[in-house]
Amino acid sequence: MTAEKKDPQIELSPGQEQEFGRQWALIRRGAVEIVPEEELKHKLRKSIRDNKPLRVKAGFDPTAPDLHLGHTVLLHKMRHFQELGHQAVFLIGDFTGRIGDPTGKNETRPPLSEEDVSRNAETYKTQVFKILDPAKTEVRFNSEWMGKMTASDLIRLSSHYTVARMIERDDFSKRYRAQTPIHIHEFLYPLVQGYDSVALEADVELGGNDQRFNLLVGRALQEAYKQTPQCILTMPLLEGIRGLDKMSKSLGNYVGIAEAPLEQFGKLMSVSDDLMWKYYELLSALPMEEIAARKAGHPMDAKKALAREIVGRYHGGDAAQKAQKDWEAQFSKGETPTDIPEFSFAGERALVDLLSDTKAAESKKDARRKIESNAVTVNDEKVSDVKASYRAPAELTIKVGKRNWVKVTLTA
Repeated sequence: MTAEKKDPQIELSPGQEQEFGRQWALIRRGAVEIVPEEELKHKLRKSIRDNKPLRVKAGFDPTAPDLHLGHTVLLHKMRHFQELGHQAVFLIGDFTGRIGDPTGKNETRPPLSEEDVSRNAETYKTQVFKILDPAKTEVRFNSEWMGKMTASDLIRLSSHYTVARMIERDDFSKRYRAQTPIHIHEFLYPLVQGYDSVALEADVELGGNDQRFNLLVGRALQEAYKQTPQCILTMPLLEGIRGLDKMSKSLGNYVGIAEAPLEQFGKLMSVSDDLMWKYYELLSALPMEEIAARKAGHPMDAKKALAREIVGRYHGGDAAQKAQKDWEAQFSKGETPTDIPEFSFAGERALVDLLSDTKAAESKKDARRKIESNAVTVNDEKVSDVKASYRAPAELTIKVGKRNWVKVTLTA
């Protein structure tokens, strides 16, 4: 793709104008900013006139093995572009993941090992196709081109951007003023992310609104490499289920897309009525007109419908219906949910091990944290001793938090 001279006006037929309006409304849905907006309109009109899809890129560093709903905001926007006939390019940053994204960090972020990146990347490919259409998705890894780049190539790439421009970035600027170390490799991150757009010849790049600087680097590098610069579309950071802070696993305010159906349903039911409508706009597949119609109804009914839709997307319709039934039984009638997962172990087992082995906790460390925070009951009794253990024979009904239940049988 070479840089083209922008047409002063692209004329469309009446039918094409209608199609442009339809596409623009869906592309604009939920977006924080489009830069430059008139350029993207121009690209879109040209795409419709020439019947040539736009190449729409979004990159994800495989920094964790599982995704949460906050990560899926960009995936839903990519799905919108797919539904409009454009080419989605899902980029897995297996190379940039080994640098570590410094965005928003007040200190150097430790890079991931190659093994961690590879393992996490494989799980990403499985999870994203819960949203994206695999037949219309181009999956790429930026190690394809960065792994082949020589030292000379990297120096040449670095020559297209200045230190002064890097220091303009908010997090670098704050660290510089605070005399907090900024390492040279951290400057490479936005350069590599920008070069990804060159390698992929992206027409549009999607990102969170905290990624604006990095996305604009992509535009600058495409111009330097004589390509038509990409437009950027930023999406908001989704607040976690408690509101205020962005959704984050470390803050415990997330809904994981691999979590159990009842856990997902219950977490979504805990979202405030006001925040629910943002979740609808950014995560639901419903048209905005239908979402507006739901605002006229009871918020509880709307929230249950949203929870069913999201649980159904990741676990299927039957699981979503069952999750709602169990949630209503547990919270409306005070009953224990049906069909609790059951496990059997031999001999004496520590509670920490039971929580970890049954996936009621993500790890032994997480199990200890849950026990210490009084979030665990065994046979209706609170347990706060991290050294608690149980001997066979025993029948244990374990509840973790408000929604996670397991039954354990200990045999001699």
